[in-house]
Amino acid sequence: MKKGAILGIIIIAVAIAMIISIYTDSSTYATFTDAQKTESEIHVVGELNKTKALYYKPTEDANYFAFYMLDNEGTECKVVFNGSKPQDFERSEQIVLTGKMVGGEFHASKILMKCPSKYNKDQVEVTESASTNV
Repeated sequence: MKKGAILGIIIIAVAIAMIISIYTDSSTYATFTDAQKTESEIHVVGELNKTKALYYKPTEDANYFAFYMLDNEGTECKVVFNGSKPQDFERSEQIVLTGKMVGGEFHASKILMKCPSKYNKDQVEVTESASTNV
């Protein structure tokens, strides 16, 4: 074989390997059980457990919001978000969290909510605020 053909085959093989690598690294929705098994950030989809109270006291700490969520398998977990409580959070139909497990709690860095509205079918995304330690 000619050197040019071998080089072309190698370039195609590397391109295919990169595409497969990118595809396998792309995030899919997981459960809290999956989040406990990994150290990396993961996306968990579920709904707010409306039977338990939300914890948000802006006068004490405006960047601490905690609640309980049920994932799609029905597993409940406490979620901690370092940011303010999103507006109309209690009305959300579905929640997608980006974050990771820390101990027995899921620490979310991003919250994406699907809010019920016949006029506004958009989703609302909230990211955690940068904390400053003095």
